Amino acid sequence: MNTNARARSLVAICAFAIAIASAPAAYAHGRHVPSPAEGSSAPATVSSDLPVPKDARWLAGDHHVHSRFSVGYDAKTTPPTPIMGADAAYPIPMNAVMARRHGLSWMVSTDHGGPLHSKVNHDHAYPELLSSRAAVPDLVQFFGMEFDSPAADHSSIVVPAGPDEAARLRSIEEAFNAREAFPSDPARDTEPRMVEALKAMDAQRPKPVLFAHHPSRSATALGQYGATTPAELRNWNDAAPEVAIGMEGAPGHQAAAQMRQRFGASAHAAFFKGRPRGAYGKFPTMGGYDQMTARVGGFWDSMLGEGRRWWITANSDSHIHWTDGGADFWPGEYSKTYVLAEATHDSILASMRSGRIFVTTGDLVSRVDFSAHAGSSSAITGGSLAFEKGKDIVLKIRLRDPSGTNANGDNPVLSRVDVILGRVKQPLADRSVDSNPTTSVVARFTAANWTRDGEDIVIEHKIPGLSGDAYVRVRGTNTNELEPQPDTEGESPWADLWFYTNPIFLKVAKKG
Repeated sequence: MNTNARARSLVAICAFAIAIASAPAAYAHGRHVPSPAEGSSAPATVSSDLPVPKDARWLAGDHHVHSRFSVGYDAKTTPPTPIMGADAAYPIPMNAVMARRHGLSWMVSTDHGGPLHSKVNHDHAYPELLSSRAAVPDLVQFFGMEFDSPAADHSSIVVPAGPDEAARLRSIEEAFNAREAFPSDPARDTEPRMVEALKAMDAQRPKPVLFAHHPSRSATALGQYGATTPAELRNWNDAAPEVAIGMEGAPGHQAAAQMRQRFGASAHAAFFKGRPRGAYGKFPTMGGYDQMTARVGGFWDSMLGEGRRWWITANSDSHIHWTDGGADFWPGEYSKTYVLAEATHDSILASMRSGRIFVTTGDLVSRVDFSAHAGSSSAITGGSLAFEKGKDIVLKIRLRDPSGTNANGDNPVLSRVDVILGRVKQPLADRSVDSNPTTSVVARFTAANWTRDGEDIVIEHKIPGLSGDAYVRVRGTNTNELEPQPDTEGESPWADLWFYTNPIFLKVAKKG
């Protein structure tokens, strides 16, 4: 797309956004997505690490969204001059409007840094976020940033809302963002510096949360990691376990095929040539998910096998929509992170920290109530269940396979649900380990052995006689692949959809 055409398109879209800024969005392309007021209710009686709020609902959101304040720089000046809209195109209120139109209830504005970018965030992005909160009041909007993680790839910082939120983020970005200094300072880009940054975040009250972004985007092969390694993520989690709480399971930038089909050899299409979904140019995503998540018995399972509360998310990484020549979907258009919470900043952040999260692509599902039961005790996603050694555990899963069409005009059909079980043992001495050989798919369900209740699919599964600590998680797909396969350049993301829950931990009760 040439510059003038793209500019005209952006003007038209911004005018549209202003016109609908206060419009509710309970329906997204006909495929029903609950609003904050009507989302599916939490199970009535559960025990989790933290109480589930009384009015909790599954609220869809996105914690990785860029605006025009993800700037470029004019290197001819000293210091370099920020160029608004050079890397991401849209105002924050426009992102918010499109997030609501695609069924989201919460969003985090996460612009990335560069020389002296903390001033851009504090003086420009934050005032626009305040305006966006006023323009789109039914979307819970967080202030945050895409952190240039020292010695690693990027990560989201999600700041608790409050009168000092801008100052708190600025203090972290100024002191620790790897690209903030001018002239550049290599001492800021080391692993000890990242640990120092996390400890500084951990000392804030209330604490922010941090999720690693596209952790294997620079991996050269399966299990051959690049900028972000298993050892680093363990170090992050050890340094601040209530701050560094997880990673993107499904990265953004999944619309390159749509963009290339529409625009051919445009500038952005050329950049994404040879890069399948997610801009993973060396080793691809698998079913749209990072290899650290998608491989059963892989890195994620190794973290869970240590008993770590390490959660996954799914996000847009929206910079420029594919219809404007980018490789991105709007927030919520393709990927959604559902959090079981009340529609407030504090509740959403607390539920993120507690792992009450499931993720989906393509609106394959819009609700996953997943619980484990032993006698009179129970736990839900993110929680812990104490059970008597050798006794059976019953899993109950109720999924919403919504009617209507998604943003691509499809009505995807869930073809299979998998139950995945792994053992929990002591923390590993070798911090580079990315496997858990005890993890496997222990049950598969299809229409032949699940039941239907309207739009809901109901599954029950018994885990017999566990003798030790474990965890269990659930995933599902619209494909016939037993395991997600490496994605190929040009494939449609809409034909290859998956959802994943976060785990429930199963712990042998101590006698006496």
